[in-house]
Amino acid sequence: MTAPVRVLLADDEHLIRGALATLLGLEDDLQVVAEAASGPEALAMARAHRPDIAVLDLQMPGLDGLEVAAELRRALPDCRTMIVTGHGRPGYLKRALEVGVRGFLPKTVSAADLAGIIRTVHAGGRYVDPELAADAISAGDSPLTPRETDVLELAAHGTSVAEIAQRAALSPGTVRNYLSSAAGKLGAENRHAAVRIAREHGWI
Repeated sequence: MTAPVRVLLADDEHLIRGALATLLGLEDDLQVVAEAASGPEALAMARAHRPDIAVLDLQMPGLDGLEVAAELRRALPDCRTMIVTGHGRPGYLKRALEVGVRGFLPKTVSAADLAGIIRTVHAGGRYVDPELAADAISAGDSPLTPRETDVLELAAHGTSVAEIAQRAALSPGTVRNYLSSAAGKLGAENRHAAVRIAREHGWI
C-alpha cells in the first residue's frame, strides 16, 4: 500500500481548520500531519514535518498564505502548496501562480472536492477554481508599478507619509508622488480610496 499524502493545514480560524482536519482524516490516502494558526507557525510546522502538500489560508497573522507559499517554494521545493480563501480577488490568484501555488480555491469548496484537489496537486496537476479564474481574466493586470504598489501597501495600514518614507527609504515628496500617481491610475480621489480599489482587485 502506498504511503498516504502528508498534509499541513494552516488557517487562523480554529473551527474551520479543525473541521477540515477531521474530514480529511476520514480519507484513507490522506494524513493531516500538522496544523498551524499563523504564517510563521505554518513555516515552522512545514520544516518540522515536511508535508507533501500545504493547504494555506490566504489571510493569516504574521505572514499571509502567499508569503508562506513563496518561502516554502524556496525552503522545501518538494512541498506543493494550495491556497484556500474567502478572498478570491483576481490579483491574489495572479500572485499565487507567480509564487508556484498549485491550487487556488474558495472556502466554499466541499471537503470531498478538497480531498480530490489535494490528490490532483499531489499527482503533479493544478487546480484553479473556474469562477476565480474568470474573474482574474476579466479584471486584467494591475496598472500600478511595483514601487507604487509597495507605497500603497504601506499606506493601507493608515501609516503617515513620513513613516512610509522612512520604511521605504524614500523622501516624503517622492512618497506623495507615488501615492498621487497610484490614485490617478485607479481613478481614486485620494489615497484611502486608492487603497480600497487596489484591495478590491487584490492588487495589494
